[in-house]
Amino acid sequence: MDSGNGKKPTMSSIKTRPLERNLALTKLGLGAGTKIVAHSLVNIFRGEVARSSADREFYERQARVLADELGRLKGSVMKAGQMLSLYGQYFLPEEAVEVLSGLQDDTAPVAWKVVAPVLEKSIGRQRLAELEVDETPLAAASLGQAHRAVRKSDGLQLVVKIQYPGVADAIDSDIKTLSRLLLLTRLSPKGLDLAPVFAEVREMLYREVDYHAEARFTEEFARRLADDPRFGVPRVLGEYSSGQVLTTSFESGVSARDAAVRSLPLARRNRLGLNFLDLFLTEFFDWGLVQSDPHFGNYRIRLGEKETEDRIVLLDFGATRRFGRRFVDAYRGIVRGALMGNREEILRGAGEIGLIGGAFPEPVLKAFVEMCQLIVEPFNGSDDPRIPPELRNARGDYRWGASDLPMRAANVAARNALSVHFRVPPREIVFLHRRLAGVFIMLATLDVELCARDRLLQRLDLESVAAN
Repeated sequence: MDSGNGKKPTMSSIKTRPLERNLALTKLGLGAGTKIVAHSLVNIFRGEVARSSADREFYERQARVLADELGRLKGSVMKAGQMLSLYGQYFLPEEAVEVLSGLQDDTAPVAWKVVAPVLEKSIGRQRLAELEVDETPLAAASLGQAHRAVRKSDGLQLVVKIQYPGVADAIDSDIKTLSRLLLLTRLSPKGLDLAPVFAEVREMLYREVDYHAEARFTEEFARRLADDPRFGVPRVLGEYSSGQVLTTSFESGVSARDAAVRSLPLARRNRLGLNFLDLFLTEFFDWGLVQSDPHFGNYRIRLGEKETEDRIVLLDFGATRRFGRRFVDAYRGIVRGALMGNREEILRGAGEIGLIGGAFPEPVLKAFVEMCQLIVEPFNGSDDPRIPPELRNARGDYRWGASDLPMRAANVAARNALSVHFRVPPREIVFLHRRLAGVFIMLATLDVELCARDRLLQRLDLESVAAN
């Protein structure tokens, strides 16, 4: 759940009825349509360079207007906008993706009077009377917001996550309206069928408003990590929870961006980074159960008196996804092929999960293999000549904070027009790569310098070459 809303004004109300929301979005769409016609007419008289610049500015303005309105509406339509920024990297203008991605961490909380009735109705007056709830939100997101609370009987510190009223009831209507709006703003390419994308977004939204399911995932992660002192998971308090309210123990910690974390000695930051990477490898390869939202607000660092006591606190399991063993094994083949330079294994694994098709031309396949081999760069051997020398320290460890790997991988994709063939990849890929990107950003933020090749090779059944 997003945090840091002190700079955002509190909203005194939100539009919860479908008619209200549809009118707001339709008005926005009609206005955008008029602007598009004017923009197209003006562009006829521009030169190629000027036209390109004007298009970029226009798409950014359109996306910003869309993002602002979605932010005011809150609820599923805003969350759908967030998801479009993930899928949209494959088919939307980059300016639109950049603006829409801002929805993920730039949202205002709503007033206590809006969410208080939801809380009272969900857990009952008697249970509510047992708590002292801070009316100022601790964090706010698109589907709900969190408040600190104390159980009066024993002083137990809690976090109460409350769903915004009307969110679940508006999902179907919001998805239909937003899909029409995307067409009206002409941000999506002509001829691209976005029905599968919106079907996935709809399914995801229904999962994220199911707080019973989120409670079960929280408890499952807590059980799986109970004996691992490197991680902490909140305890669910079922007596104060429901389908629209989730109450857990409050777990202290600071952001990975906090000065106290970033000023730690390198060895201590390396340990945290390796633990974070280990967590992802375990979730995907061992469990097939991944918390797919890498937002920094979902992770906290609890510093101990010494490095062995440092703990990563995991929060918010609403975006947890299960991956089938067939998918995990096929993806393992892709990664193994990329590390070992085995083109056939890369393409076989990609074909098994529907990432590539038989009609893909040879140049596209070649570029895809190149991109896969580039992405595993941090896990290559310390003497690999393909790695820029400035990304290795004197010991041969990879310098994650200095790496521009995501940009180089994006350049390979752009240079070979891979987006033409990978416009809407399998949904599992979208969510998995969302978390993968979060892992890279976390390790870069911690500015770690480490070689994690052996950790990955163990998950690929390649322990025998870990020392190479």
